[in-house]
Amino acid sequence: MTDFGTQAGQGGTLAGDARTDELAGRLGVVQRRIEAATLAAGRSDAPRLIVVTKFHPAADVRRLVALGIGDVGENRDQEAASKTAELTDLDVRWHFIGQLQSNKAKSVAKYAASVQSIDRPQVVDALAKAIAREQDTSGRSDLECFIQVSLDDDAGAHRGGALPSEVEALAARIESAAGLQLAGLMAVAPLGADPETAFDKLAGISRDLRAIHPAASAVSAGMSQDLEAAVKFGATHLRIGSDILGSRPALG
Repeated sequence: MTDFGTQAGQGGTLAGDARTDELAGRLGVVQRRIEAATLAAGRSDAPRLIVVTKFHPAADVRRLVALGIGDVGENRDQEAASKTAELTDLDVRWHFIGQLQSNKAKSVAKYAASVQSIDRPQVVDALAKAIAREQDTSGRSDLECFIQVSLDDDAGAHRGGALPSEVEALAARIESAAGLQLAGLMAVAPLGADPETAFDKLAGISRDLRAIHPAASAVSAGMSQDLEAAVKFGATHLRIGSDILGSRPALG
């Protein structure tokens, strides 16, 4: 069982700061939920926790790293690029989880360890081109690519993502691109739907994908409100934001 206990790390902001203490308390609650869900699912492999820091300042990322967090998720390139530029001294993996426009691929390639929202061929092609350029310049590692799949039955009202029938073509396109590594799938439970039903469907799509691409075993699913269901149905990555960071800070 993975030890989810918080610990002081490299971030440089430790206990004694009120915000750090608040984050430590919230983080501990979430880590205990993950541990309980892992045990309940009969799993020995705890999912990787990605803390989603959108709308929160770079200082909070520094605090989280000091508490032992090594994976951070961002939804918007402009905000992510700013934070990563400010926090170059931290050893942290940045995951881009928001909808990606092709013209942002060049920027994302500079900082992202993974992109978890690939849902159309144009994004694959743009990322392949951007990563090739970045690898020539900086020697960066290959980009982990998650195909975002829609779990909505009503395709006209979904929250982003490729249709299940489109997954294999996207997977083949990613695998054929130098510099891109097919990691697996990402999904969001549909609004108002039973998350267990949604993540059971996702597990089936993942099984179909692994039958053709055995290494594409990652499943990024589960947020603050439904992490237990995601763990039950095999999520390897959880994306948790508000339960750790709290409400979006007031502007101004």
